[in-house]
Parts: sequence; C-alpha cells; structure tokens
Amino acid sequence: MLLFFSVLGVLCWWLILLFSWRPWSTEEHIEAHGCNIGRESLQDITVLIPARNEGFHISRTLSSVRTQDEQIRVIVVDDQSTDDTAEQARRFGATIVTGTTPPEGWSGKLWALEQGLAEVETSYTLLLDADIELTPGIVAELRRKLRDEHLTMVSLMAQPPMESLTERLLMPAFIFFFKLLYPFALVAKSESRTAAAAGGCILVETQVLRAIGAFACLHDALIDDCTLAAHIKHSGHCIFLGLSRDARSHRSYHEIRPIWEMVARTAYTQLKYSPWLLAACTLIMVAMFIAAPFAFLVSSSPMLDLVSTLSWIAMFTAYSPTLTYYQRSPLWSFALPAIGALYLAMTWTSAVRYWRGERASWKERRYENKTNH
Repeated sequence: MLLFFSVLGVLCWWLILLFSWRPWSTEEHIEAHGCNIGRESLQDITVLIPARNEGFHISRTLSSVRTQDEQIRVIVVDDQSTDDTAEQARRFGATIVTGTTPPEGWSGKLWALEQGLAEVETSYTLLLDADIELTPGIVAELRRKLRDEHLTMVSLMAQPPMESLTERLLMPAFIFFFKLLYPFALVAKSESRTAAAAGGCILVETQVLRAIGAFACLHDALIDDCTLAAHIKHSGHCIFLGLSRDARSHRSYHEIRPIWEMVARTAYTQLKYSPWLLAACTLIMVAMFIAAPFAFLVSSSPMLDLVSTLSWIAMFTAYSPTLTYYQRSPLWSFALPAIGALYLAMTWTSAVRYWRGERASWKERRYENKTNH
C-alpha cells in the first residue's frame, strides 16, 4: 500500500513538471514600467472597490490608486460598513455608493459590485479589492497588455503578505496550488476551457462585462473571480491571468486561523461539492505530500528510497520558481509536505462545514448550503 501511494505521488509530481503548459512556471507575469509613470491618462478607466468594514486598509489602497493618475475616477461601494470606511474613501475623492442589503441569493461582494457598476461610464473597469496596493504605473501596464494583445480581461494575482512566519510558510504555497489548479498558460489559450482570474485586481472592458449580464450572471458564486473569467472566456473573449509584484495585498495574516478560514471558505466549492472529487483530492495529496516524500522514514526498501528521492527532487524543482519569484529561499520547498497536509485539512474543514449546512461565512455574513432550503 505504501509503495502504491508513493509511486502515485511521484508520478503526479513528475507529470506536473512535464506538462507542456508548465503550471509551476512564473513566466506569466506583469510588472510596471517605471519610465512610463505619469505619462498616460487613465480617464477611460473607473476603479470599482467593494468595501465592507475596510477602514483600516482602504486609505493605503486609495493612496496607491491616486499615484496611477490623479484624475482616475474611483467608486467605492460602502457595503453597510460599521466603521469609517466611507469617511476614509471620501478623503481621497472617491465617489461613495451606499450599498443596500443583498437580495436573497446574492453574495455581498457581488451585490456591491453590481450597485457600483451602475455608476461606471468609462470604457474600462478596474475591479479592485480594498486591501490591494498598486505600484505606480501598473494600471497603465494592464491597459497596455489588454489593448496590445486584444484581450477583454486582464487580472493579477496580487503578491500576498510575507512578513510573519505563518505568511512565509503558507502564502507562497497558496499561489503555487492555485497555479496547479488553474495553469496560467491554459487560461491565456483561447482554445482551452480553463478560465480563472484573481479577484483582487481585474481590468475588464465595461461593455463586455455588461453584455454577459455583469454580476447578475454569477450572483451567488463564492469563487466569483474564476466564475466571472469563465463567463467572459466562454463567451468567446480572450483573457489573461498573471503574477505581479506591483499589486500587493496588505491584509496581514499573523496567525494561521485567518488563512484557514480563507481557504475553508471556498475549498469545497472548488471541488464542486463532490464527495468523489474530495476523495480523489485526498488520495492525490496524501500520495504527493505524505507517502512519497517520507517513504524512506518507514521503510528500508531500496525501491521506496528511490521513489522518495525522485519525489523530493520533483517537489523542489516545481515549487522553487514560485519561491524565487517572491524572493523567498528555495529551502522552503522542504516544508511543502507539512504545508500540503495543512491545506488538505483546510479542505476537509470546508467539506465538513458544507455537510453541516453552512456553505460559507465571510464578513459577518453566512451563506447557507442550498440543499438545506
């Protein structure tokens, strides 16, 4: 049994390395060009920010938006905040839309975006989370990418915080696992059905966004960014998803619990609420992160030693590019078995909560399992 799991694990690792679309690669990325800062008007872009109790974060975000172009229009949808979110946004000249209670079946973020979109009059809409800081010039670079390559949507996987030990341990792996689920090279290929986006920073053509039904067509989606990407791509449009060090999240995760909650909120949704996919995911992750790397610890078999060695080599090779991109030591690769086990536990937490009737909980709002209605 151990040999079976170990061989399965090493096969998975080497397949990841050998796939032509290179899911481990960091080639798909966008960085700002400092020489062009301030030279381009961004008045054809409206920044749309949904914000619920983001008073602590939104000032830093809006300050960075103003460095892109002082004249860029910003709309902040105050989603029934109980803090000073609206006051902070007004300080930076943002247009405030006072959000209402989401209708039944809508997620709070998507209802906020739907209300804000009604005020957008520009050719492009930049969907931005309230905790994303932008380096000067990155918005112009996104627009250039969209225009030059005839794209409809461009999104950035913002650099996660990596200050605390918990963040350095878990956040690069979060990006790595996301890239394995949604290979960025396949997202960019028009002939591929793979579609994904990173909701923290998305530049999209406003006309196309409205043509697909805007946020009403995905009103109850918990993974709203990838669902939006799928609607746009499957409507015949081209999209791009890339990494960036010039869009950074400044929402800190000093303890493991908030990261656990973030992953558990949508992990079982990623598996389409399927027990069979959960079982397959568990089998593969146990094989890749537990059986194969540690086979030599519990057996003196030369075959198991070889399999385990090949697994460690593949794991190090696959994870190192992500660590290097974020200027982390490749030695963090040796923590990947423990990290994988933690993410598997988070996935099971998500599934158990769903079976208990809770689809998700976020920002003091609960989204019930539909099968319980």
